[in-house]
Amino acid sequence: MQTHLSQALLNTADGREAESILRACVHCGFCNATCPTYQLLGDELDGPRGRIYQIKQMLEGEPAGPQTRLHLDRCLQCRACETTCPSGVHYARLAEIGRAAIELQQPRGWRAALFRWGLRRVLPYTGRFAALLWLGRMAEPFIPRRIRPTLPQVRPAGAWPRMRHDRTMLLLDGCVQPAATPLTNAATARVFERLGIRLERPSGQGCCGAVSYHLNAREEGLTHARRNIDAWWPAIEAGAEALVITASGCGLQVKEYGELLREDPAYAEKAARISALARDVAEVLTVEDLSSLPRGDGRRVAFHAPCTLQHGQRQNGTVEGILRRLGYELTPVADAHLCCGSAGTYSILQPELSRQLRDGKLRALTAGEPEVIATANVGCQLHLQQGCNSHVRHWIELLDPAPPG
Repeated sequence: MQTHLSQALLNTADGREAESILRACVHCGFCNATCPTYQLLGDELDGPRGRIYQIKQMLEGEPAGPQTRLHLDRCLQCRACETTCPSGVHYARLAEIGRAAIELQQPRGWRAALFRWGLRRVLPYTGRFAALLWLGRMAEPFIPRRIRPTLPQVRPAGAWPRMRHDRTMLLLDGCVQPAATPLTNAATARVFERLGIRLERPSGQGCCGAVSYHLNAREEGLTHARRNIDAWWPAIEAGAEALVITASGCGLQVKEYGELLREDPAYAEKAARISALARDVAEVLTVEDLSSLPRGDGRRVAFHAPCTLQHGQRQNGTVEGILRRLGYELTPVADAHLCCGSAGTYSILQPELSRQLRDGKLRALTAGEPEVIATANVGCQLHLQQGCNSHVRHWIELLDPAPPG
């Protein structure tokens, strides 16, 4: 694709990156075939190819209006288009650059800006989110019935094991996950203890930065990243094998620290090393001897592969392989490449489209009559749970050798 970006823009890191991405696109349209919003709306401007054109025009100096922002806001950043693209276009990064540009041209109204600021002030902080969740539970009798399912049912975590093994890895606690789904990381610790691996949770770590970064508060997101790097660095220097992450959305963000901080002289080298050590929990287990873990004995599981796992981290099939090794039967899921509609804060900011995607995903997941629905990301887990009556679990819970009663 030919570009005509100004020299002033090309003198910036974002401008140079945008030009490189745009020139890689051959506008073939294969991306639209796997884009969830294009499938729902049938509008070229709500598909990757149309959004690329809109970003290109904006970066070349053409005025952008509220409709342009609407089409960019509707993008899930699911990266299914990147998996499909024959030219290797890094669409997600271009979308971030485009969203930053339109915020300068078309600032949001104060209500929308305040709401997004509020999300950034609550979601990345476990204590604040836990307090909000507690208040919601206290007020539950007074909340309309149709809204009550949006309050997550917190399942007990059970006891954390005392681990004294020589092999050591780090575990990212996350931000929403410890409050909403504390069982996930506790189950992971028990699984790793059975495998002879000690998981450390360094003090000072917190949100991976994805919430702020994808809400166009990019420097704020990078501040979260730098804080995590500082918290992890002593253990990494001491020889920790890996940084284990159970939420695939967080895992993708951390794996991109090296890219996001490449221009930061104080953190570029450390960030690159962190990204190299970051592992989704499935990546670790797939190369371990799992014979000491409980067997599935043919239990039927419908697995939803989060977009951040299959398209972002390119780990499609990794979890499924582990579950099959342990004797679970994986039920078929139609259009497994499509997003469930969670997508970070998307389910909050684009509720109608998000619900349509969730309902379609649940129909696909339940079609094979599974005994349990499992996924690999806290956002997907909470989002899917809102739309069905049975528990949606993180898949690591199925491997828990000592689940809480």
